[in-house]
Amino acid sequence: MATGSSAIQDLAGALTGPGTKWTLCLVGEDQSQKFSQLSGELHLPFSDSGDGKRISSGFSYWGVESTVAWVHACSDLFYPVMRESIENFHGRWSRIELGQNGERFHYVSLGTGTGHKDRTILDRLLPHNPDLRFLPVDISPEMLRLGQRESLRGTGISLDQVVPVQLDFSTARNAIELRRLVEHLVGDEPVLYSLLGNTLANFEDDTGLLELLLKELVRPQDRFLLEVASTGGLDEESAQAAAQEYQASPRFGEFVTSAVMHFTDLHINMDHVSFTPFVEDDRSVLVKVTYQNRTGEQLRLTLPDRSSVEFPDQDTIRLLITRKYARNGLAKMIADAGAEEVHSDQPRIPAAFGRPSFGMDLMLLRPGIPATSSPQPPAEPPTPNPFAS
Repeated sequence: MATGSSAIQDLAGALTGPGTKWTLCLVGEDQSQKFSQLSGELHLPFSDSGDGKRISSGFSYWGVESTVAWVHACSDLFYPVMRESIENFHGRWSRIELGQNGERFHYVSLGTGTGHKDRTILDRLLPHNPDLRFLPVDISPEMLRLGQRESLRGTGISLDQVVPVQLDFSTARNAIELRRLVEHLVGDEPVLYSLLGNTLANFEDDTGLLELLLKELVRPQDRFLLEVASTGGLDEESAQAAAQEYQASPRFGEFVTSAVMHFTDLHINMDHVSFTPFVEDDRSVLVKVTYQNRTGEQLRLTLPDRSSVEFPDQDTIRLLITRKYARNGLAKMIADAGAEEVHSDQPRIPAAFGRPSFGMDLMLLRPGIPATSSPQPPAEPPTPNPFAS
C-alpha cells in the first residue's frame, strides 16, 4: 500500500486489475429496515381484491431468485412488453436529441434491470465524456451486480468510474442523499438520469414518484430519460388485452411469484394467480397481479424472521401493479410532476388481429414548475372500479 494513500484509492487498483471479479457497491440504507417494511406489508389486513397484503415495487426484484426470474422473463417470447423494449431501445434512443450543444453528461441509472439499455446509453455518452461517472442504482444488490456486468460489456469504461449504489430511490430521504453523492462526484457538470422499462408504472403514486425524483435529483442542467408503456385505447378491450399480455407469459408468472416464494414458505399454485384489469379514468389501463388463497382453508405463512402471518381463505397478496398510459394521461402526469418534455420517441405497435395498439414511449425531460404541491409520502390511490364479471 502506498504511503499516505486512502483505502478507496487502493481499491481502485484492485477493481481495475486484469481479470478482476470484484464489484464495488455502496449500501445506502439499513437492509434490516427494508425487511421490516416488507414484513409489515405482509401483515396487512384481509382483502379479497389485492388491497391488503402486498409486495411493494422494488421488493419484487429483491433476492437472487427474483433477479434470475426477471432476466428469464425479459427474454420470454410470450412477454413482448420487456423483450421488445430491450430489442428496440437502440433505435428509439438514437432518435432522442441529447448533448446537441456539446454538454458532457454523467449517467445515473435508476433501476438497472438487465443492463442492456444502460450499455446503449453509455455507448453514446462516453465518446463525448470519456471520464464520465456512472452510478447504477437499485434496491437489489443482486440486480446491481448483474446489470453492471452487462452494462459495461464492451464499453471500455474503467471500473473506477463506476459507483453502484444499493438504494431505494423512491423515498425523499434517499433521493436527497443520492443527489449529495452525485454532486460530490461530478460537481456542477450535467447528469442524465434514467428510469426505464416501465418501472414508473409499478408504483401506486406514479405521479408523486416522478415529482419527487425531479424535485430532489434533477437540477436545471440535468436531464431525465423516462420510458413507459403506452396504449392507444382506454376501454375494456384494451385493459383485457393488457392483462392477457402479462398472463400469457409463464416466465412472467414465475417472476411475480418469486418474491413470495423467497420470503415466505407458501406453496405456490399458479392457478391462484390473477391478472385483473382496470381503466384508471382517462390516464391508463392498469393491471393488478394478485395471489389468492383458494384452498378453502386458513393458511399460516412463516417469514424469514420466524414470525407468522395468517392467510385466510380468499385473502390475497398483491404481487405487482403495472400500467399502460394513454398519451393524454401521460402528458398530464408529466406536467403535474413539474417536468417539461425536451424530446420524445413515441412509436406505437399498430392494432392487429383484434388487439389494441400498444407501444413503449421514450421521453427526455427537464425540470419545470410542478402543477401539484410538494411531494408527499406515497399513499394509496383510490381503487379503480373493476369491470363487471
